[in-house]
Amino acid sequence: MYTLPTIIGIVGSGQMGCGIAQVAAQKGLTVLLNDASAAAIDRGFTVLQKSLERLVKKGTVTPDDAAATVGRIHTSHGSLEALRGADFIIEAVAEEENIKKEVFRSLDKVTRVGTILASNTSSISITRIASVTTRPHRVVGMHFMHPAPLVPLVELAKGMHTSQQTFETAQSLAQHLGKSVCVSIDRPGFLVYRLLMPLINEAFFLLSEGVGTAEDIDRSMRLGTNMQSGPLRMADNIGLDTCLNIMRTLHTQFGDPKYRPCPLLAQYVDGGLLGVKNGRGVFQYDPLIHDVVHAAQPHVNLTHHMASPASSASSYSL
Repeated sequence: MYTLPTIIGIVGSGQMGCGIAQVAAQKGLTVLLNDASAAAIDRGFTVLQKSLERLVKKGTVTPDDAAATVGRIHTSHGSLEALRGADFIIEAVAEEENIKKEVFRSLDKVTRVGTILASNTSSISITRIASVTTRPHRVVGMHFMHPAPLVPLVELAKGMHTSQQTFETAQSLAQHLGKSVCVSIDRPGFLVYRLLMPLINEAFFLLSEGVGTAEDIDRSMRLGTNMQSGPLRMADNIGLDTCLNIMRTLHTQFGDPKYRPCPLLAQYVDGGLLGVKNGRGVFQYDPLIHDVVHAAQPHVNLTHHMASPASSASSYSL
């Protein structure tokens, strides 16, 4: 038997953590939102409040409901001790295995024995993350899509030791949050990003080779395949650093050259062009409304036409 959690802890107040916090609080759950620094919490909470304000302006949320949602979210920074009272904790930090493992080690020490620990990872092994805890049977993958308040899917993944009770609790929570669920075994990239990331990566190869402009690459997929967003705009929304980390994980874990990250994607990240999260990626964005304001990147020298497909395949290495 499982009991629906009522107090949700969230580690990480970036675009994913705050999005999940908003979803949970809108459904009446108490949320304990934690990040390493007060500045990160302040930035994230500001974005969350603006998200609710947009919903109020659209008439999909009442001002009273928005205020109640904010009131259910309790923030803290630094020590994870503030999450001790949570029934269910979702980690939503950077998509880097060492960082996630450190968070899980700390959570294992400060939370109650029965608390379920979920990772929002989109590519990293749940089994390996769980291995640093004393409760691998209570660790599960719970991957929300970006933006969490709008995308109706949650991808669940069992690690080698994840119990059926833990899985069913995560499933019931996702359904309570109004999400549909798909289930993957514990493999790099799971279902969604193992399919999506190679598409995004190939879009960067098309851009680097000059096959089409960023606008035409996205337009071809939006109008030609009925995608709601083109792959480059989608990459900006996810975060180019996250896309690069996922491609590196796929390439490392599978050892297959088809997952080789595009050098242009790495160049964007090296240059600090991360997408919507900092206002500049393949496109430029208004920081308040997250909408495109410039298709091109003025005053940025990007190495398009970097190499022919044959020469780049043989010369590039991680």
